Amino acid sequence: MSLLRQGGSYIAVGGLQFAIDWVLFVALTALGVQAPAANLASRTAGAAVGFWLNGRITFAKGGKPRLGRRRLARFLAMWLVLTAASTLLVGWTAHQVGLRHAWLAKPLVEALMAVLGFACSRTWVYR
Repeated sequence: MSLLRQGGSYIAVGGLQFAIDWVLFVALTALGVQAPAANLASRTAGAAVGFWLNGRITFAKGGKPRLGRRRLARFLAMWLVLTAASTLLVGWTAHQVGLRHAWLAKPLVEALMAVLGFACSRTWVYR
């Protein structure tokens, strides 16, 4: 599968994931949920959509989905590491400079996580 096709599909799926993640993060924190807990909840919602769509579309092989328990376990391992990093960065930002800055920083943090996630997904998770 071409890197360009996978990259384009990953960006499209990631856009949907990010929209779910960011809207839920902002909504939860606006309701008073602490940034680390809100980030964990919002990333969980986005991850569920992302794992399924990336396995069915982005990293499918010959039109056949690449899902299953082994890939889910790999995905969860990757997701835990990336979520820990994201939560630390977003939580630190909220604590140091305020919630509104964390809302603005989250897209930058998630863009970095997406780059790392694509590399890991392509070479390890959906192999």
